[in-house]
Amino acid sequence: MPVPLETKAKEINHSELAAWLEAIGSRRDKVAFAQLFRFFAPKIKNFGRLQFKNEAEAMELVQETMTNVWRKAHLYQADKGAPTTWIYTVMRNMSFDMLRKIQTYREETLSEDIWPLEQTAQLADDEDFNDHLLIQHLNTHLATLPENQQQIVIGIYIKQLSHEELAQKLDLPLGTVKSRLRLALARLRLQMGEHND
Repeated sequence: MPVPLETKAKEINHSELAAWLEAIGSRRDKVAFAQLFRFFAPKIKNFGRLQFKNEAEAMELVQETMTNVWRKAHLYQADKGAPTTWIYTVMRNMSFDMLRKIQTYREETLSEDIWPLEQTAQLADDEDFNDHLLIQHLNTHLATLPENQQQIVIGIYIKQLSHEELAQKLDLPLGTVKSRLRLALARLRLQMGEHND
């Protein structure tokens, strides 16, 4: 009967781990890498689950950490520390990078330089918004925009789509949607001027 992987993992000592790292660093030994991966992947995944509360991001942490271990194994020096310490340092650095990316993405999504949302909500509730003349006035200004910018303004403010939904619908990168929206709003502000700020 085969020994469970967990039992095998517990029996592995630091010298074996160091030998595998050395084999990867010096000879790009795929068998040694597979052994190292089998030993560390469950531990890194558990750390990722606690850190991100998300299975996909936990798996990404495993992949990114072990890819870095493969690339940087030649930098490991057994006389300067345990292999577990070295690999967990690689893992922590990767998790910090991932957390920074997640935080940056959230900030970009939340702090868009966009048309004031409270004004839009007030206008939508206001009976005057349904006034034919106001709609005609807005349409006149929208019509002066390039078609690709019109699509973005209509998608975001008329159809109430999120930036991500619109990017998906138009098959465009998210950054393109955001930059077209900024350009369109800048042009509309210039055209509509002080009276419609």
